[in-house]
Amino acid sequence: MQIKNKTFLVTGGASGLGEATVRYLVAQGANAIIADLNEEAGHKLASELSNNTIFAKCDVTSEEAVQAAIEAGVTKFNSLNGSINCAGIVVVQKLLDREGNPADLAKFSKGIEINLVGTFNVARLVAAQIVKQQTDEEDKGIIINTASIAAFDGQVGQGSYSASKSGVVGLNLPLARELARYGIRVMTIAPGVFGTPMMSKIPDEARHALEQSVPYPKRLGAPEEFAKLCAHIIDNSYLNGETIRVDGAIRMA
Repeated sequence: MQIKNKTFLVTGGASGLGEATVRYLVAQGANAIIADLNEEAGHKLASELSNNTIFAKCDVTSEEAVQAAIEAGVTKFNSLNGSINCAGIVVVQKLLDREGNPADLAKFSKGIEINLVGTFNVARLVAAQIVKQQTDEEDKGIIINTASIAAFDGQVGQGSYSASKSGVVGLNLPLARELARYGIRVMTIAPGVFGTPMMSKIPDEARHALEQSVPYPKRLGAPEEFAKLCAHIIDNSYLNGETIRVDGAIRMA
């Protein structure tokens, strides 16, 4: 699928990996629907990138909000060609705390709801919109979901996060097989440690230790590198039903 003149919904598109993806795709001639809860950052980015973008306040767990974002984009750009789902949260809590008390179930569930159920919600509504559209193109749509290396190398305290991201990986092949009949591809990216606003909150010492744990290159991933992989997936029609790690060969201890 060519990127130029195509329209993509990018959830979590106002910051981090999502923002980098929006910027990169728009630079390649695409249109982007910036779907995010952060109205200030979303409007600012849409204003900066001008007519090729539109901001839509969006909670990925809400059918109404996601559908409204899709409809706003279709109204402005006439069609929707795919989505890159970058929205997500990190939940950190051990199964038992130091006193032996059990984890907060609501906190665990929130991570599953946003990271996994939200991903499924976006995928189903985006796919439905693409199927409704009349097009002669063979490659009719692309859905790119974001997992994490935590899906494979989960750390202590990452029960909710690892489970939700493992679920995203698990969605990949069933959705790709189902949507093949419509000419819609489904791919998943599992990023390693990236230099996003989320990472900026950790102490410098911990950040340096993470950088040194990456075999090569010994640094955090740049959000633009994630965006470039998204662009390649969109462009390469033979990529389907697979999860790609982009992590500098790191395997968490």
